[in-house]
Amino acid sequence: MTQNSRITVVTGAAGALGQAVVRLLTAQGHRVACLDRDEARLRALFGESGQLIAACDVTSDQSMADTVTALTRGGEHVGVLVHVAGGFEMGEATHALTRESWDRMMNLNAWAFVAVTRAVVPNMLRNGGGKVIAVSAAAAAKGAAQKAAYIASKSALQRLVESLSAEVRAKGIAVNSVAPTTMDTPANRQSLPDADRSAWVGLDSAAQTIAALASPAGDVVHGQHVQLGA
Repeated sequence: MTQNSRITVVTGAAGALGQAVVRLLTAQGHRVACLDRDEARLRALFGESGQLIAACDVTSDQSMADTVTALTRGGEHVGVLVHVAGGFEMGEATHALTRESWDRMMNLNAWAFVAVTRAVVPNMLRNGGGKVIAVSAAAAAKGAAQKAAYIASKSALQRLVESLSAEVRAKGIAVNSVAPTTMDTPANRQSLPDADRSAWVGLDSAAQTIAALASPAGDVVHGQHVQLGA
């Protein structure tokens, strides 16, 4: 298999971290497939830069299966999956948590990992291995007020990462996550204007850590959650 037949899939590519990851991996020579929900936004961001573009729903088995089938129709091999897509929201107190809030966070942050890897990992297994890197959260380590559904979903994501790692590491696939504290994004700056940003995680720093896990140096890292930020 030629280097040109290897592709790197980035979900949530239109978001702030997704864009930073796409930029860095492209600069490092990856052939990147940019996945997100909004095709128009993907084209506005990446349409003239040569990356592959695919609009999809990361919570849908069928959407992900169709997307990966289309991306690999010419014999391409998914060498790296960077699963950035996810969601955050403050919620109700735990005793007042609604099923809608629970399902929304679990779908975006936990089930999406299952749907995406269900589509990608078989391609990696057929082609001798690869890398799976998810974006979890430092918050997954313990509970916090009004974040029950979010934290539970990110904790579930970390357990899924560990379980998948145990299942496929002997087959040449390294599965890990990065677990940032608050990301220094335009949206977070707007919503938290008075916050102390000294411990926030910069987008470029997070992208560099992801790129390191995607590199040959990441071959020996398995089932880990690399915490970013204080």
